[in-house]
Amino acid sequence: MQRSKRVLTSFVAVLALAGVSAGAGGLAAAAAAAAGGPVVTGTWQHHHVNFSYFGITTLYSCDGLENNIRSLLLHFGARKDAKVSAQGCPNGPSVPGRYAIIDTDFYTLAPSSDSSNTVQAQWIPVLVSPTQPYFMSGGDCELIFEMKDLISKNFSLRDLSYRADCVPHEVNIEDFTVKAQALKALPVTSAAKD
Repeated sequence: MQRSKRVLTSFVAVLALAGVSAGAGGLAAAAAAAAGGPVVTGTWQHHHVNFSYFGITTLYSCDGLENNIRSLLLHFGARKDAKVSAQGCPNGPSVPGRYAIIDTDFYTLAPSSDSSNTVQAQWIPVLVSPTQPYFMSGGDCELIFEMKDLISKNFSLRDLSYRADCVPHEVNIEDFTVKAQALKALPVTSAAKD
């Protein structure tokens, strides 16, 4: 009796492992759906946006602006090939300054019921504050203020709450917050690629 229990337990374990490896894509999609709601379809839309940054409290180098802005675009769900170029830094690209002209070129998801060229996506909660995500800090209020149109007009967002209460020459841990649900592409599993 004990041997038959072990054999049965082993058989169930083998079946479970086979099911996991064969249906990893389905399990990943099911886990993602449970975490962020139903899976929807979306299509990539191209955006090319220019804006200027003028900092009173926080000075950025052009290199620093490019890194921070690209990280924010990705955080809100932009495709990984997003490009950001900052120019006009008076003392060179690596020296902090008050002014820069930013050029962005990126793709974001828009909801779509069209069955061709769609990707699986989900509405995912996003938060930007002086402590989240990890690359943000209390001095980023002016940047968040300058990026309001870029973020609110070029991403598919629901329940958007956008606050930037910047006070010149002051850094406050609670001076900006952006909360929304952003439409983000689900990770492509190896089973889905085949």
